[in-house]
Amino acid sequence: MKTSIALHKPVLIIAEAGVNHNGSLAMALQLVDAARAAGADVVKFQTFKAENLVDAHAPKAVYQYNSAQPDESQLEMLKKLELSPAAHHQLAEQCRKVGIKFLSTPFDTATLAFLVQEMNLPLLKLSSGAITHGPLLFKAGQSGCDIILSTGMSTLKEIKQALQILAFAMTENKMAPKLHKIDKYLQSQVGKRGVARRVTLLHCTSAYPAPADTINLLAMETLEKTFGLPVGLSDHSAGIAIPIAAVAKGARVIEKHLTLDQNLAGPDHRASLEPEPFKQMVQAIREVEQALGDGRKIPTPGEIDMAKVARCSLVALESIQAGERFTEQNLGVKRPGTGITPIYYWNYLGNKSKKSYEKGQFIY
Repeated sequence: MKTSIALHKPVLIIAEAGVNHNGSLAMALQLVDAARAAGADVVKFQTFKAENLVDAHAPKAVYQYNSAQPDESQLEMLKKLELSPAAHHQLAEQCRKVGIKFLSTPFDTATLAFLVQEMNLPLLKLSSGAITHGPLLFKAGQSGCDIILSTGMSTLKEIKQALQILAFAMTENKMAPKLHKIDKYLQSQVGKRGVARRVTLLHCTSAYPAPADTINLLAMETLEKTFGLPVGLSDHSAGIAIPIAAVAKGARVIEKHLTLDQNLAGPDHRASLEPEPFKQMVQAIREVEQALGDGRKIPTPGEIDMAKVARCSLVALESIQAGERFTEQNLGVKRPGTGITPIYYWNYLGNKSKKSYEKGQFIY
């Protein structure tokens, strides 16, 4: 039976090595070590066969033209970035050796089957492009694995359709998910429970890098309220501020690209963090987690001691005789807060004192 990776506490931090190995196993192994040293929980690669993923005439994205060889096709670029099955096993072994979880994103049903059946992964990370990849979603739902699904480029309707397919696959064994008939599976007890137990949604802006004004962190709340699932952020912004803020906004998973050197040739390096800033991001996220607390508004033990110094008590501003009335002239408020709290100040005004007090003596 597969052992799942916990998705909820603490925040799961995924170092997206992706294709930043540039097709080199040696560099991929270095990325594993770098991710572990930076404090990531998981290091993630991408599993694909270029010829099964893209058509020979498929264009590259604009950022890929700017960061890779402009005269090569997307197919030619991706062929250089494939990892062999043997390389996957070596990377997984290195992950076990150094103490970090291995993960990879499948891009078709064959690579998904490889990751599930041969690599025995308990968790699948599906890219934003998989939102409309019905067969891939179906096989992911059937796999029994937990699923992290990125939602870049997506509408709420498209995300719902993806979840419907996942729910269908978790409920039925036959390959016939007709979209106009499968909504009931997401509403059914079995489908709803399966999706709730196994699926996490990542908000994502599919740009490399993504400008801050396109991130829209509040969309995480929309996803959580709409679908009732745990949420996180697959972040393509520059720097570390936005993923840290996402944790403060409730992200349970943070995925961020990691590179050994932003100046390397390749499609994703410039939208990635180098090891030292990645480590700083992890440390900041862990601090934010501690700072979030449990939501109860009660004084800490240290604050209880501080209150004795910072708060005030009722005090006699001048001598007061027993039977004399408390007035604004003889009753005041001063530190420390070890006596009667001045919240009761008005309860004393106009009433007779039961005791005599010297000037400066606290009321008791």
